[in-house]
Amino acid sequence: MITPASTLPKLAPACPQESITPQAENGDEHGVEDSREDDRENKNTPEPKEFLLKFCTVCASNQNRSMEAHLVLSLRKYPVISFGTGSAVRLPGPAIDKPNIYSFNTTTYDEIYNELKSKDPRLYTLNGLLNMLDRNRRIKARPERWQDWKVGQPRLGGTGAVGEVQSEEETGVEGGVVDVVITCEERCWDAVVDDLHNRASPLNRPVHVINVDIKDNHEEAIVGGKGILDLADMLTAAAKEEREKADTEGRGWSRETVDFRVPDVLAEWQTKWPNLPVVWTCGFF
Repeated sequence: MITPASTLPKLAPACPQESITPQAENGDEHGVEDSREDDRENKNTPEPKEFLLKFCTVCASNQNRSMEAHLVLSLRKYPVISFGTGSAVRLPGPAIDKPNIYSFNTTTYDEIYNELKSKDPRLYTLNGLLNMLDRNRRIKARPERWQDWKVGQPRLGGTGAVGEVQSEEETGVEGGVVDVVITCEERCWDAVVDDLHNRASPLNRPVHVINVDIKDNHEEAIVGGKGILDLADMLTAAAKEEREKADTEGRGWSRETVDFRVPDVLAEWQTKWPNLPVVWTCGFF
């Protein structure tokens, strides 16, 4: 069921730590590992010449769900960046009351990987953290916090992290704005929408904020990532159709024609992914 938001929510509580577990509750009925391997093998498959939409993925700690979605979108050559909304990066530790806590924006995935590996390589291999962090450090340098993102400020570095050596690998997001923000938990969606409201729309640029609710474990993150990729494909296809229609009719292309189609695209997508509840609103940068 699609839930549009007509009003901005009140300030949401901070998102909890990433409660990463190696197995999904619903088993492996989706064949997600094989399917993701297919995506990796086909990442050089010719894609449409132009992607009209830029994406941002968000979860609590910019570690599991948002990074899985970042990965699959980047493999399909979508312009994409990712963030977390928590006050700090929190990862499971040796006990529920002893999480590993790191700072956003300054601590690298590589530093976290090496520290956890030195602490207890067996524990952090068995719970999947080392594998996850190894994936993350191959995507970008460090976890970033949504609330610290300076929207509209040019971003340096192909990894998406601010302040690195300039690169052309992430063409499309260097300008510091995106068209669609996809969160992976409703409390993170609340935090994003509330933050946009607090920023008071300095750019007056519309952005669609969509929550795809994903259980916080490795396997469900893979399923959710594939659902997000499908949603990105459907939104991009709608944008291309509107662009082509405008060209055929000899008129200027207007973004509003795409914005009006988002609810219908979400309704169609939800029928394909009924186990990933979706919430949507439109905000402004």
